[in-house]
Amino acid sequence: MEAPAKRRRVNRSPSPVYKLDDEDESYEPYIPVAQRRQEKLAKLASLGGNSEKQQARAELEQREEEVNEEERLREKQRNERTLLMEAQEVHSRKAAEDAKKTEEEKAREADEEILQAIKSRRKLASDMELARGIQYTESLKTSWRPPKYIRDMTHEEHQKVREKYHIIAEGEDIPPPIEHFKASHSLTRAFLYTNSYLYLQDMKIPELILEHFRSRRITAPTPIQLQGIPVAFSGRDLIGIAFTGSGKTLAFCLPLIMLALEEEAKLPFVHSEGPVGVILCPSRELATQTYENILTWCSALSRDGKYPHLNVLLCIGGISMNEQSHALSKGLHIVVATPGRLIDMLEKKRFTFNNCKYLCMDEADRMIDLGFEDDVRNIMSFFKRQRQTLLFSATMPRKIQDFAQQSLIRPVLVNVGRAGAANLDVLQVVEYVKQEAKMVYLLECLQKTPPPVIIFSENKNEVDDIQEYLLLKGVEAVAIHGSKSQEERQYAIKSFKSGAKDVMVASGVASKGLDFNEDERDVAEKTGIATTFVNMNTPEQTLLDLKYLLMEAGQKVPAFLSSIEDPRAAQGGALKGCPVCGGLGHGIGNCPKLEETQRRQTASHRTTDTGGY
Repeated sequence: MEAPAKRRRVNRSPSPVYKLDDEDESYEPYIPVAQRRQEKLAKLASLGGNSEKQQARAELEQREEEVNEEERLREKQRNERTLLMEAQEVHSRKAAEDAKKTEEEKAREADEEILQAIKSRRKLASDMELARGIQYTESLKTSWRPPKYIRDMTHEEHQKVREKYHIIAEGEDIPPPIEHFKASHSLTRAFLYTNSYLYLQDMKIPELILEHFRSRRITAPTPIQLQGIPVAFSGRDLIGIAFTGSGKTLAFCLPLIMLALEEEAKLPFVHSEGPVGVILCPSRELATQTYENILTWCSALSRDGKYPHLNVLLCIGGISMNEQSHALSKGLHIVVATPGRLIDMLEKKRFTFNNCKYLCMDEADRMIDLGFEDDVRNIMSFFKRQRQTLLFSATMPRKIQDFAQQSLIRPVLVNVGRAGAANLDVLQVVEYVKQEAKMVYLLECLQKTPPPVIIFSENKNEVDDIQEYLLLKGVEAVAIHGSKSQEERQYAIKSFKSGAKDVMVASGVASKGLDFNEDERDVAEKTGIATTFVNMNTPEQTLLDLKYLLMEAGQKVPAFLSSIEDPRAAQGGALKGCPVCGGLGHGIGNCPKLEETQRRQTASHRTTDTGGY
């Protein structure tokens, strides 16, 4: 019988030994710096006669240890510190600083932060100039000089003239305003023409244009003209601000006509040469109106053959450029355009800006607000030389003014009245009308108001609805808005200006710069009534804007507007207008125009989802 097999013993690995107290053999207990310093000193003292060299080494080691200790403590604090703790500290510091400020200071700082956030980063210059760092420091030189008796007047005398006409002029070395004709000049001419007529003659304008002005009862320069024209004649960059109907068009067109006339006299233009200058407008209607004015003045200038004929080109969308072939086939002097069509013509090289040295933007603030800023920079990239730049508008808020000041060369700011203020020659009426009663009450107002009448509405569909309602009621009305064809828009304006139609219903297309008066009379004779309908749907900011607008113009404020309290009044201090839109009833923090601009920018940046591969 076999013996049972013996069991083999399996050698297992020893079980791990766990140190419950987490003792580490390499662990060295931390000894404070002061204790280590004492131990070091005791050790040195026990050695007895240490040499100076050993002492110096000991001190050096001690300093190194102190530095290492400080660095270790900083590292420990950094490791323990979190972003939340840092944010809390910054917030607490800011809260402590804000506690020392008044409500007015807080509101002002908040407005400044918003203004800086929306401030344009790039100057109004071409990409080539920005890329190469090209900066012009001196204004363009021209051959024009004011008369000697004007140059001999003191600065105080010039300032008195500006104060007389409520002109604010800012800038370096501002050209003098030209108001009157010196009595020692030719008495014969003084008998032939009125003194007012000689005011313009002091600007050295050809007599044929002056006779044309006199035939249209333009007898004296308006405030924007008596300061703006000398500035433009001098070659200076200009920011011109004046209310609608103040004569801004003449202030920027006449200098361009004279510049083109001078260039043509030096060396006649031939095919593919020019233009000398370009005028940009935000709408086709405003461009057409400016083009027609320039044609009229150029025709008066070349009437008897003493002065050469100037070719003017209208460059807008909606019309065939073949109709302008007569101007393109010859040397081109002046171009009046909207940005989109002008870029198209420049890219196709129908003409160039190689010799162009005059750029004017009419209604400049509206052009920038409508998103034409990049288009303007694109247009500027076609310039091959320095240019004189002029910006004109009736409403140019601080944001646009600051932007322009940075972009122009030694600019002169000419301001006649507050930008965006109501025309004092127009009676302003604000009435509360319920939304459902607007149409009926509008018809009642028309029955009490003699034509011509313009009705403005922000909504295109509402423009069409109002026109249809008026036509059904037997009112001769036309409508104009951005969705109409160019033929329809031109027909509406021409029929209204000629008197064939009594009422024009319009959107914002016709709200800036258009002049519907066929008779070019003195601005002081242009009066009228402006009626505004408001209701419970009207934003409070708009109601406050209207309230302060009426107060500023010295006109009657309705009771329902007077009862509205301005929430900013509780903060104390002066109530300033919005730097974005110029409205007096709100600040930049709740500006409707800024909100609309941001909404439009967000919509333009939103990508379109195609919904597939």
